[in-house]
Amino acid sequence: MGKGMTRLLAGALVSMLAIHAQAAEKRKFCVFDPLGATGPVFNLSKETKVKALGWGYDLEMTAYTDEKIASDDFKAGQCDAVLLTDVRAREYNKFTATLVAVGAMPDYGQLKTVLSTLSTPKASKLMIDGNYEVVGIAPAGAIYLFLRDRNIDKVEKIQGKKIATLDYDPAAVVMVRRVGASVVSATTSSFAGKFNNGSVDVAYAPAVAYTPLELYKGVEPDGGIFQYNFAQMTFQAIMHRDRFDPEFGQKMREYYHGRHGEFMDIIEQAEKDIPDTVWMRPSAEDAQGFDAMLKDVRIALRDDGLYDPKALKLMLKVRCSEDPTKAECVDGRE
Repeated sequence: MGKGMTRLLAGALVSMLAIHAQAAEKRKFCVFDPLGATGPVFNLSKETKVKALGWGYDLEMTAYTDEKIASDDFKAGQCDAVLLTDVRAREYNKFTATLVAVGAMPDYGQLKTVLSTLSTPKASKLMIDGNYEVVGIAPAGAIYLFLRDRNIDKVEKIQGKKIATLDYDPAAVVMVRRVGASVVSATTSSFAGKFNNGSVDVAYAPAVAYTPLELYKGVEPDGGIFQYNFAQMTFQAIMHRDRFDPEFGQKMREYYHGRHGEFMDIIEQAEKDIPDTVWMRPSAEDAQGFDAMLKDVRIALRDDGLYDPKALKLMLKVRCSEDPTKAECVDGRE
């Protein structure tokens, strides 16, 4: 194809998008990304604008580096839709927020299966809570423990240590107290600084936070990252239902599911980029000990009303489809 034809087609595409934008209804989509408008989450989200034009909506994409402000603006109606982490999404949908339940999805294959199930029209009722609707779920990575001291290599050694804890996440508070550690209040914006300057001994985050939030400053020279998946973090897009067509939510969920691989590429590359010497790998015995402890915590949080029983059952079903001989698959205790 000649350069002239390429320019002609590009110009036609721009013209078509401009026409769509003029005819489309304007809506504001607020996106949390710790790095703001230059971050990978915001950049991936920007492509949603092009897709939404074809559905009749011109999305004004606005980046937020403070997740609480993004959530507050959404709640106040200043944002028509918002992208948050699952912990912040709890007040809008307990079912989808339960996807971050500790130890519930040990690997990325299980996460993909669960998210695929939730992107289908059959699951649409689970995505709705009043006027709020979860319209997209994207993987953000397994949550690992970041340690300033490599000698903290067993759960017993965490006792008495200070952990940067998202205090608006009751599950995290319960977990930290269960292992006998001290809760040090933090947010998604402040936990990295507290870890890096030594205010806390331990922090938890996905691998994608390691380089941009400079967590290597806290890990070096004597620390490491405990390579055990404590939970699966996700980003969740939520909208005010009365501001979009009834079909918009399902279209968005299918669209997000179709981009699952793009989010996973970022996650897997971030994990590969961390030097092998930084990773601390637990023994099989230690891993089994964590598994048992996390299961007890999940059940306690379910009984306290913090985790949704249906979501826990779905994740148990997926785990058992891989290994039906597990004890939890025989007794069905979840």
